[in-house]
Amino acid sequence: MANSNAKGDRRERELVNELDAAGFAVMRAPASGSATERELPDVLAGDGTDFYAVEAKSSAGDPIYLDGEEIEALLFFSRNFGAKPRIGVRFDREDWYFFHPGDEAVHVTDGGNYRVKKETALAHGVDFDELVGHSEKVTLAEVADDGPDQGTLDVLSAFERGDLSKEEAAEML
Repeated sequence: MANSNAKGDRRERELVNELDAAGFAVMRAPASGSATERELPDVLAGDGTDFYAVEAKSSAGDPIYLDGEEIEALLFFSRNFGAKPRIGVRFDREDWYFFHPGDEAVHVTDGGNYRVKKETALAHGVDFDELVGHSEKVTLAEVADDGPDQGTLDVLSAFERGDLSKEEAAEML
């Protein structure tokens, strides 16, 4: 019989490799939660500026549940270690998404456990590139509210007047 934790272990190693490739010093706490009496996060990562303690969960189904005691231990460890606590979730055929345990998108059940739905992860989670500082999430509402900047409007106006060719305008944009 195959190890029931094999897929989760593989996903944690995948996360460790991605963080390493992004320039983080990273380690996976092997058998976190069962190898020691102290509750440890699944992954510790730091790049000299940002330090994360991550409780990582993956699932083929929806939603992902986390035990309330795991999250309490994550918060305790993070506070004492000086790391930012993060819940990392990965659904099959999706990327990693990250949340602070206190985010509104993370639902706390009546029993004190935590739940992240796939649709919530995709809509509100921090993706890997944003976590490691390679991008910043911009919502459609933010783009729609701001509209184009004055430089873009000036180039489009010049094109409409015939002052610029389509190629010149495209190059300037």
